Amino acid sequence: MSGHGHGHGGGHSHGCCECDHEPAERGVEYELYKRIDIEKLQCLNESRDGDGKLVFKPWDQRTDRMKFVESDADEELLFNIPFTGSVKLKGIIISGEDDESHPAEMRLYKNIPQMSFDDTSREPEQAFRLNRDPLAELEYPTKIARFSDVQHLSIHISRNFGAESTHVYYIGLRGEYTEAHRHEVTICNYEAAANPADHKVENITPQTQFIS
Repeated sequence: MSGHGHGHGGGHSHGCCECDHEPAERGVEYELYKRIDIEKLQCLNESRDGDGKLVFKPWDQRTDRMKFVESDADEELLFNIPFTGSVKLKGIIISGEDDESHPAEMRLYKNIPQMSFDDTSREPEQAFRLNRDPLAELEYPTKIARFSDVQHLSIHISRNFGAESTHVYYIGLRGEYTEAHRHEVTICNYEAAANPADHKVENITPQTQFIS
């Protein structure tokens, strides 16, 4: 059940954030998918194992209907998205079919690894009522102050427009990325060099001198 009908909802421009960028520039902005630790990404209630990873894809593939995720037992989906560093999240695009299976509400949580549906009863950092967006044109801007240091993002699709299951074709993430710092390695090396108390000082001294 790969190729579903291509829903063209016309060029409506209501709500959200209308783009004033060139398409090529937007493509560069929506490259946070490259910063996802994709092997550790989870999608709860997906009908087929691993399909949730497929919707985080390049900008020029955002309207590709061959890769999508469908919910299983009901209309809800929960994406647990770990990043390889720290992200300042500025905006999200979420695209589905132009019918009742399109997500209607999205709730965002940050830094709750292994989040479950039980955890979605807590207050989200931000929630959005969604418009149908089969062409991936509408951006939902985040409250950047709340999403300035995100190592893990959870996206809860709580309902759709009335279908038994939810279809998602594309989730685009816009923002800034900072590499993770390996503090633990630095500390470990420092302690290994500083701890041998039963050695004479002169044996340790050469290790602390500059080596050209």
